Amino acid sequence: MAKKYFKKKFKFIDLFSGIGGFHIAMESLGGECVFSSEIDKYAIENYHENFGIDSDNDITKTDLSKIPDHDVLCAGFPCQAFSKAGNQNGFSDTRGTLFFDIERIIKKFKTKFIILENVRNLVSHDKGKTWKVIKNSLENLGYLMTETPLLVSPHHLGIPQLRERVFILGIHSSLEAINLNIDINKKGKNDFSIYETGVLEDTNDDKYKISEYEEKALNIWDEFIQGVDDKVIGFPIWTSEFKKTTDISGLPKWQKEFCEKNRNFYERNKSFIDKWLKKYNDLEDLKPTDRKFEWQCGDDCDSIWDTIIQFRPSGIRVKRPTTFPALVAMVHVPIIGKLKRKMTPREAANLQSYPKDFKIHKNDKQAYKQFGNSVNVEVVRFLSKQLFELDRHNKGQAKLIKL
Repeated sequence: MAKKYFKKKFKFIDLFSGIGGFHIAMESLGGECVFSSEIDKYAIENYHENFGIDSDNDITKTDLSKIPDHDVLCAGFPCQAFSKAGNQNGFSDTRGTLFFDIERIIKKFKTKFIILENVRNLVSHDKGKTWKVIKNSLENLGYLMTETPLLVSPHHLGIPQLRERVFILGIHSSLEAINLNIDINKKGKNDFSIYETGVLEDTNDDKYKISEYEEKALNIWDEFIQGVDDKVIGFPIWTSEFKKTTDISGLPKWQKEFCEKNRNFYERNKSFIDKWLKKYNDLEDLKPTDRKFEWQCGDDCDSIWDTIIQFRPSGIRVKRPTTFPALVAMVHVPIIGKLKRKMTPREAANLQSYPKDFKIHKNDKQAYKQFGNSVNVEVVRFLSKQLFELDRHNKGQAKLIKL
């Protein structure tokens, strides 16, 4: 890495550390972790197994004297509403929130760089007040920031996962930068496929294979999508509305619109749908939730078996293999259509750019949850590398390199 700010290895702290996405990214750039905090016991176990560091520190109860000096603060902090948004009252605006703990740390240490991550709706959260408070607070503490947070997804960097997250980068005024411009040449979300990017692994483990019921349900819906007149549907299919003529004027607007669209869709495809429903006994063998269907592939895919699939309470959701669903929480493990199996924890790790030697939690449920809650390592590494390599020689302005 460039030596513009760090002439030797730098030190970082890892707050709300999870299983170490920030940690891996920082180490790859020459960082040494000197403090980590987490409260989830399974994440704490996994962090220790991989890095030999005890992250069992509740940051809300940690005395600042226990935190060593450091150059970089990393935090994927939870998003919370702030009651006095925009009043520029400093700590009084954020007291009682977890962001308050970030403030009290950087106020004492005047940390050179801050790298924060949050969900994409941070900017609109609490009608924009949350972002306004965060920005005012950090600027009052002496940090140069971008005017708005960065919205970055792994697919912007060529990783087939659609997972937009907000990143807040800051540089302390003591480093003399006067302008922080960040320019990312984002790749398109249809430029690559999960089948072409090294994400998938060879596995013959039967526990990841889909069930006979799941394969039957997907075959039924595959026949449906190939038989209707238009694959660019744009709304969820509710088979309960097929053949219906009941009055819907009293329904909420959104529900009324979906009902109307389904009824019109049925009329356009009546001949095929009637035969399809008769063949499968009006879908009585399917669970009620699986009689709903969301085709989000347009005309880019010919078959459901070319796609990525999830069985969800809202229905069976089908996505292009170029836009793997975000791994948030991982309650509904995605199915890889061509392989007729669920994604493995190792593949979840690949989608989050974790190295091959990372030790994954032995409990699959915990592993899925942990990767779903993690930052994407490559996204953090890319943004951080730019931040650390700022060029201050253009009339004092700090500009970040393009991808």
